[in-house]
Amino acid sequence: MNLADIKTVESLLRSKGFSFKKSLGQNFLIDGSVCPLMAESFCDENSGVIEIGPGMGVLTAELAKRAKKVVSIELDERLKEILPITLGEFSNVEIIYGDAMKIDIGQIIREKFSDCESVSICANLPYYITSPVIMMLLEQKLPVKFITVMVQKEAAERLCARVGSREAGAVTVAVDYYSKANILFNVGRNSFHPAPNVDSAVIQLEIRDNPPIEVKDERFFFKFVKACFAQRRKTLVNTVSNTMGISKDTLRTALTKVGLSETARSEQLTMEQLATISNTIC
Repeated sequence: MNLADIKTVESLLRSKGFSFKKSLGQNFLIDGSVCPLMAESFCDENSGVIEIGPGMGVLTAELAKRAKKVVSIELDERLKEILPITLGEFSNVEIIYGDAMKIDIGQIIREKFSDCESVSICANLPYYITSPVIMMLLEQKLPVKFITVMVQKEAAERLCARVGSREAGAVTVAVDYYSKANILFNVGRNSFHPAPNVDSAVIQLEIRDNPPIEVKDERFFFKFVKACFAQRRKTLVNTVSNTMGISKDTLRTALTKVGLSETARSEQLTMEQLATISNTIC
């Protein structure tokens, strides 16, 4: 079945009485050139893949052709009528229906991929849950090699920005703490059905063995980082003092330690500077 053919897709959906739900942010990938590139970037015959949000299964099929085993997690149970048709030829694919934010992915890795040399995660994420899903995956510190996701282009640029640049935010710091992030390629809006109003990009997070910085208290560090970017137009001294209740004198002293003035804004700070300040005020 050619899932890159819009007529084929529409015919199958009509035959099953399927309609798209805006509440789920459903835009199914139908571009036949995108999925092979995505799959080839991280999986091989010895690897396992957890896919979040298979949709019609167009990416799932490309993963199944290359990986030893694929486990896809799908929220929409209406696709139980469709995925067995689109993926019926693949014996190495298993579909789990449920919410990826609530499922124990670590348990899936332990139970399903014991015979795989490595495991990676991939996803074509609805835009409204991009950051929550990525942060959930990173914070669990799962034994995975890569997390490869398709996200809104603007979100991709923010997630992969250099810490210390204007594009960076709290999520950028968190992504860089856990992984090395890169934009692999852009994907136009016409690669989806129905077409969204924005373009997308595929990003890849290569999970680090160890963070690039040392922090005394990881929980405090991320609380501090979140406070830093809570009010971007204000100086770091003001926004962190207002958000965390830390005295401005303490923050000024910490900024001096990393060679910055009290008028510095959070977007100016590198990972090393953020870590040093966090360790100083912790």
